[in-house]
Amino acid sequence: MARAIEIYDTTLRDGTQAENFNLSVEDKVRITLALDQLGIDYIEGGWPGANPMSVDYFNKIRRHKLTVARLTAFGSTRHIKNNPEQDANLQALLQAETPVITIFGKSWDIHVTDALNISLEENLEIIEDTLAFLKPSVDELIYDAEHFFDGFKNNPDYALATLASAVRGGAGTLVLCDTNGGTLPHELPAIIKTVKNTLDRDDAAVKLGIHSHNDSETAVANALVAVHCGITHVQGTMNGFGERCGNANLTSILPALIFKMGHDCTAAARIDELYRTSRLINELANLPHNRYQPYVGESAFAHKGGIHVSAVKRNPLTYEHIEPEKVGNNRRILISDQAGRANILHKAEQWGLRLKPDDPLLSAIILDLKEKENQGYKYEAAEASFELLMREALGLQRKFFRVEGFRVMNNKYRIDRPPLTEATIRLYVGGHEVHTASMGDGPVNALDRALRKALTRFYPCLEEMGLSDYKVRVLSGEHGTEAKVRVLVESTDNVCQWRTVGVSINIIEASWQALIDSVNYKLLKAEGLLG
Repeated sequence: MARAIEIYDTTLRDGTQAENFNLSVEDKVRITLALDQLGIDYIEGGWPGANPMSVDYFNKIRRHKLTVARLTAFGSTRHIKNNPEQDANLQALLQAETPVITIFGKSWDIHVTDALNISLEENLEIIEDTLAFLKPSVDELIYDAEHFFDGFKNNPDYALATLASAVRGGAGTLVLCDTNGGTLPHELPAIIKTVKNTLDRDDAAVKLGIHSHNDSETAVANALVAVHCGITHVQGTMNGFGERCGNANLTSILPALIFKMGHDCTAAARIDELYRTSRLINELANLPHNRYQPYVGESAFAHKGGIHVSAVKRNPLTYEHIEPEKVGNNRRILISDQAGRANILHKAEQWGLRLKPDDPLLSAIILDLKEKENQGYKYEAAEASFELLMREALGLQRKFFRVEGFRVMNNKYRIDRPPLTEATIRLYVGGHEVHTASMGDGPVNALDRALRKALTRFYPCLEEMGLSDYKVRVLSGEHGTEAKVRVLVESTDNVCQWRTVGVSINIIEASWQALIDSVNYKLLKAEGLLG
């Protein structure tokens, strides 16, 4: 039966515990606004008592009005030696002035005796009186039952007793946490059924939630199974960031709830913002996008084999479980040595190139593609280079310039200082000979600067572009330092990005090929010659 599901995002707190995942206060504010725009119900801003950055965040986010989300502060039960009124952690939570507070407490008896070093009865007491102290000051109290599933499996009666204490303290939502991420989906139904039966006897108005970690690669599955079992509150992080192996990934959970399970949530009306929001968070954290991520990855709706492409063009449902546009993503047809006629024709149509199925040039393009890939070229991630290859075959490639030669010199004048790199280039633009030189941070940077220095006075648009990424892959190690390398260059002009490729046994030559393609692509783009 379809139900309304609450979505609780903890990217700003639990997500930031991931290795190499770091956000400034300004980043956190921007992410909060993006999550609100997406339609997330609760945004956990952090633990005010943990560090000054969290305090700063809560001060700054007050200047912004959220349209959908309810901001939440996170903290622990009081210290056993403190009364609630004197506990610094609880006071910091109140000073954050959020409408919702989430408190976590121990559900696993081993944690109570070994980690907190208190009695089981004392733990029940601090759960109840912590929540009871906070209750009058907030609109809503959420209780995270830490290590609940491990605790239930070890001592079910005590784990249930901790929930009862939270209910007596005033918690409106009880969140069952798989903190160590070791619970498997088949274990959840019986445990959740027991919890629900207990609550039905004690307080049926209390909502149940799930908070799952991904240490067994089942965090998303556990969240969805929990919803299937009647849970109506789901916690997770965007892109699955979190401590160790991460948290339940909301970018997978949201589409599954909405499109697969038929449940309602506030984000359903804005789910086409999911792809954009996912990428924004990666960009702010300065982390690469996971291209293989379901729903929001670049490869989520990418098709490579010719048979697949042909079928998808007739009916996308043949190889796509949902329409990519529903989550803001898009379909991609890849070009590779597996490519058939359907791939090439699809790309030609996409790029505005006139190419018919019976055109003899189609076979020539396929043969050229296969020969190039036999040499080591790969075009899945370098579609700009492939578009140039197709235009060359069709006689549509304009000759903007002609290079006569180049030279790169590395001079190591002192062993304790970096080398000086200089590139010189001689080329022709029309009847004009241009001979330029430029210094750079390494040979590729020097070549890029010299090339654009030579061309910019003829094509000012090149001032807009620059290299944003550069990758080198050794294609075969059997020849040692004589092995062939493939260079992938990503360029941008602050409007869009494009990637080009070069292959050679000489890394400078391979880089040069990719640079030349990049510049030619930009010039075609600037003159409106691209489809």
